[in-house]
Amino acid sequence: MERAHRADRILDAAGELLLAWGYGRVTIDEIARRAKVGKGTVYLHWKTKDSLLLAVVLRAQFRMHQRQLARMREDPLELLPSRMMRRHFLEFQAEPVLRALYTDDADILGRLTETAKKEFAELMVQGDRNLRRHLELLRAHGLVRHDTDVQHQQYTLLATSTGFFLSEALLADRAPDSLEVRAEILAHTLRSALEVPAGAGSGPGPDLDSGTAPGSGAGPDTASPRIRAAAAAAAPEIIAVYEHFTEFCAQEMRRQIRD
Repeated sequence: MERAHRADRILDAAGELLLAWGYGRVTIDEIARRAKVGKGTVYLHWKTKDSLLLAVVLRAQFRMHQRQLARMREDPLELLPSRMMRRHFLEFQAEPVLRALYTDDADILGRLTETAKKEFAELMVQGDRNLRRHLELLRAHGLVRHDTDVQHQQYTLLATSTGFFLSEALLADRAPDSLEVRAEILAHTLRSALEVPAGAGSGPGPDLDSGTAPGSGAGPDTASPRIRAAAAAAAPEIIAVYEHFTEFCAQEMRRQIRD
């Protein structure tokens, strides 16, 4: 327990310094000083500065995935792409380490970005597989449209979300004032592009001639009983996919720790 508590304290200190100073200026000496431990104690946990700072990033991702799982377990409608990415958008703004990684912020991460891409290559591949499986299961339960290929839907989701994330820096002077408003615009865009209308019929795909049409602004809170039931039915398999992914993240965190 003491070892885990000490490791968390070191990770906290490393994360604070990484954001304040950037990768190039952060040293193990300064991390140890801020964490109130000896330099040798840091090396008891991590072999190198890079492995420690990679663990900072992994921990932020792990915590985000844990919160996502908790939401899915509490409310199956959180499986819907619009809801899931709305939450991710808000959480990325609250997690500066992840935001820096996602926007390839060289001032903060320096060469750590390239290291992360190499070290987390399998994690990223698994994340893509999970998202593909997620969409396939939503389609199977009539929650996502059937009038386009699932690969195209995955690209739509990723490209749209990436655009919104990057726009926080690139279009800051033209963005609506409220972060919540921007999150709702993202959700509305994905709902219109991917999801079955709230008033669609009970068939396996969207009934585009009845109920609420995509882009009408109807959100998941207005979901029909059929959609709520379908989300509940899809939840166990999709949750299992993300439980496996969260454990994979935990394994990657452990891999960075010195044996």
